[in-house]
Amino acid sequence: MSDLLKITIDNITVEVPAGTTILNAARQIGGEVAPPAMCYYSKLADSGGKCRTCLVEVSKGSEKDPRPMPKLVASCRTTVMDGMEVKNITSPKVIDARNGVVEFLLINHPLDCPVCDQAGECDLQDLGYNHGKEGTRYEFKRRTFHKVDLGDYIQLHMTRCIMCFRCVFVADQLTEKREHGILDRGDHAQIATLIEKNLHNDFIGNVIDVCPVGALTDKTFRFKNRVWFTKPVDAHRNCSNPKCCGEAQLWMRGDEVFRVTARKDEWGEVKEASNGKTGWICNTCRFETKKAIDWTIEGPSVVNRHSVISQGHYVGVIKPTETFNAVMKGRDPKLLMDIHDESEVNKPNIDLSVLDRPAHSTDFN
Repeated sequence: MSDLLKITIDNITVEVPAGTTILNAARQIGGEVAPPAMCYYSKLADSGGKCRTCLVEVSKGSEKDPRPMPKLVASCRTTVMDGMEVKNITSPKVIDARNGVVEFLLINHPLDCPVCDQAGECDLQDLGYNHGKEGTRYEFKRRTFHKVDLGDYIQLHMTRCIMCFRCVFVADQLTEKREHGILDRGDHAQIATLIEKNLHNDFIGNVIDVCPVGALTDKTFRFKNRVWFTKPVDAHRNCSNPKCCGEAQLWMRGDEVFRVTARKDEWGEVKEASNGKTGWICNTCRFETKKAIDWTIEGPSVVNRHSVISQGHYVGVIKPTETFNAVMKGRDPKLLMDIHDESEVNKPNIDLSVLDRPAHSTDFN
């Protein structure tokens, strides 16, 4: 007897091992079938079940008990049953509930997108575009907090926080001692440290990578550039920290490295490293190695095509999908001029069109 269980999500059937959650089963299908998740993080134990953005409708419980579940369930916390049928984007109830959840998340969240460093890679920004409303029905004063520097590298902007608890789980499970957590209750609850202590652990910089909004930001990168103006490349170095995977993503503009982050997959989570470690990186790799010579650059990162970051970027050598001959019905192109004859900037021995990397300052006079 097979140990795999069949589940149908939005009329697409997939087989998964027992114990798999609906969310991870949907991620195997991919695309819009996978519900959004603001608090769940597969690399962090006990995460999920807090933001409610991944709610789905179970229209059939299983083959043995085909009755539908009476309420929408959190897909990140509900495991698969054999024969289960689930509706995500095909359910009006799910879409309506998700719209309501996003409205609640945006009640206190400020309209900081024009100045927020998370813009362009913000999960809440994507949710707002897909499920948000043009205005707000909230008539009361919004909850606000002062910005807090959590040490030399991290700034906490609690006003933007949606209380997903990811940063707390990172500190609990990755660092040797957690110094921040949830203080107060109800609408006064906040991420904070006791008497505003600084966070100095070697791996505390990973709270920036797991934050789905702009609540925790890199002080070494703040207001220096927009992510869609930089080009992400994969790189590695021999890190002396045994817990660090040494594999990262450099965000470059020309030869300058503006920031260093962990490599992420299509769901916004850190990738598994080639050496088998989880892709967390230490503070030394993240904050103190901001020169290209500190890294061995492997090549351009593969970015989700639906991301604003991927616009105008490259993957390997750029090759047109339609050749000139195909477009011009067999006619060959004519050379109008040689750029090396016209420009004193271009080096005569370098042809920029055949480079398998972005052009550097060393390629020009």
